[in-house]
Amino acid sequence: MHFNGKNEQQAKDEILSLVREYCDTYHNQSKWTEGKRISYASRVYDSEEMVNLVDSSLEFWLTSGRYTDAFERDFAKYLGVKHCSLVNSGSSANLLAFMTLTSPLLGERAIRRGDEVITVAAGFPTTVTPIIQYGAVPVFVDVTVPQYNIDVTKLEEALSPKTKAVMIAHTLGNPFDLKAVRNFCNKYDIWLIEDNCDALGSEYDFDGTTYLTGTVGDIGTSSFYPPHHMTMGEGGAVYTNNATLHKIIRSIRDWGRDCVCPSGMDNVCKHRFDRQYGELPFGYDHKYVYSHFGYNLKATDMQAAVGCAQLKKFPSFVKRRRENFARLREALAPVADKLILPEACPNSNPSWFGFLLTCREGVEREKVVSYIESHGVQTRMLFSGNLIKHPCFDEMRRSGEGYRVVGDLAVTDSIMTNTFWVGVYPGMTDEMIDYMAKTIIEAVK
Repeated sequence: MHFNGKNEQQAKDEILSLVREYCDTYHNQSKWTEGKRISYASRVYDSEEMVNLVDSSLEFWLTSGRYTDAFERDFAKYLGVKHCSLVNSGSSANLLAFMTLTSPLLGERAIRRGDEVITVAAGFPTTVTPIIQYGAVPVFVDVTVPQYNIDVTKLEEALSPKTKAVMIAHTLGNPFDLKAVRNFCNKYDIWLIEDNCDALGSEYDFDGTTYLTGTVGDIGTSSFYPPHHMTMGEGGAVYTNNATLHKIIRSIRDWGRDCVCPSGMDNVCKHRFDRQYGELPFGYDHKYVYSHFGYNLKATDMQAAVGCAQLKKFPSFVKRRRENFARLREALAPVADKLILPEACPNSNPSWFGFLLTCREGVEREKVVSYIESHGVQTRMLFSGNLIKHPCFDEMRRSGEGYRVVGDLAVTDSIMTNTFWVGVYPGMTDEMIDYMAKTIIEAVK
């Protein structure tokens, strides 16, 4: 390949044409055959993602840019929300969502150190980590089986004068009872953060109106890690319909600065040097005025470029996840006396991230999982099982401070002991689903 006599666009077009040919030739060529390992999740992509990635890299802007702008706009449109902010991971998205609720701009509704946030222990730790690290108090409520989401009958018992928010995830794509939780939050004027990292594309019918999960709460979060519903490699998003929350989200994501100028642009507001902020000298450069204690949580434009291509395919991903889940559930019906099969939350249509199974009395999870894994099917636990049993809680358990538990978390403990899951990602074929079902049935029989 030579660029002699070509302008920059012609050279770029030739590079991208070769990238497309390379991807079509060398990627996604292997087919599954019995005996090959079936992972719980995997990336599903084609040459569009790779072309976008290289296109962005050739610009060498590197930080957030035109692909970021396009993704935030199109993702917000898909969700039906007003504001979306791209970040570098789902964990950062949860951190940003929580820290937003600590902003002084929220007045008496702001979360302060010592305030309480209702959540669950049967989930992924980064839903809870920001609460603890800030100095607020997580209040752990039990969950239910076979939905694996918060037991909403415990919400009133969890409430205290210090309660400021509920922050919980939709478990493996299965929505929690959004109507009950939203009504509870409205009743007591407390915030709701939906950790939507494992449930992108899930739907919930709220009094005759269908919403995508992540859009019913005050703030929703997503993750674009490779196993998730769509991927950028690393990446996440925070979204809201509340203009004040969006302003805070952008500030904390972008170092805590007060200025809203996009990267690489100055003085968009035309007031860069003519305002008073705090006790700074009058006219101090607004680009370097900080209204929050923030971070740099932005993603790169190369990540966003991959996300733009993934988003176009996303409806087909959701459709295939639902098909795979339904096929696997039907195939496992004969062993429902051995394994508790998952059930969707009423009034919901999940975009399933995985297929949860709980061993009934007399069935040992360790033996079942060992058999399944040894026959080439990857399994996973329901993340932390019971988070407060982990070493990260050792000091707090000893001191008896830093968190509160409602009841005895008996179901959570049962999940920790008896539950596992397998994947239903959109790259799975019918043959893979059928083999998984056969293997699981053999394991329990």
